[in-house]
Amino acid sequence: MIYQTFAQLYDELFDPEMYDNWRRLVETEVPEGSQMLDLAGGTGRLAVLLAQQGYQVTDADFSPEMLTLADQHRQVAGVDIKLIETDMRKLEGLPVYDAVTCFADSLCYLPNLEAVEATFRAVKAHLKPGGKFLFDVITPYQTDEVYPGYTYNFEAEDHSKAFLWTTYADEEVPHGVIHDLAFFIQNADQTYNRVGETHFERAYELETLKQALVNTGFKDDLIKVKADFGRKKVQPNTTRWFWFVTN
Repeated sequence: MIYQTFAQLYDELFDPEMYDNWRRLVETEVPEGSQMLDLAGGTGRLAVLLAQQGYQVTDADFSPEMLTLADQHRQVAGVDIKLIETDMRKLEGLPVYDAVTCFADSLCYLPNLEAVEATFRAVKAHLKPGGKFLFDVITPYQTDEVYPGYTYNFEAEDHSKAFLWTTYADEEVPHGVIHDLAFFIQNADQTYNRVGETHFERAYELETLKQALVNTGFKDDLIKVKADFGRKKVQPNTTRWFWFVTN
């Protein structure tokens, strides 16, 4: 292997158990056969799992590279998934759905609360009455207490590739963090190519996100927040919130 893109490498390394957990979460909230829109669905791993369970899934992502990988995954799995390249803040022209999902703290990569609200507004416009909006976000506890100084290193047994992940606080953004991600890929001559990206995330207080949902038309009494993929109650040290919103 001489060169791979960051998307390919990240897709290979991502923990498959996460996709299984998201699938089970969806299955508890959304009836089989429902029409679903998976925002920031990336390489389509979750969409494939859901399609295999009988859901009609559209994978929407901003990255054409991610969608190219999603097309490969759906062909290998032999399932029918629609792929759409779009900004999740602008969903004009799409139909309405029984459910919309947005996992892997994708909303936290948006630049500010206005962009988050724009996404909520777009989801509201494309969700059927009684439909479900399911998403997760990292919490301020995660950004302020857990992530700063976090490191993760991986090296393949044959030394053909390595992955370095370092996170530190973004001092210019409340509850903001910066992820430095780098893959090192070995060439035939034993040298290495570096493939890297820098990602910016930010978290918001729970009440801030709930108010943003209300501002965009969702009803306060139809919004639930849990931890651990919906299996536990929220605690002060919860690192990821799972939101269950009924239209």
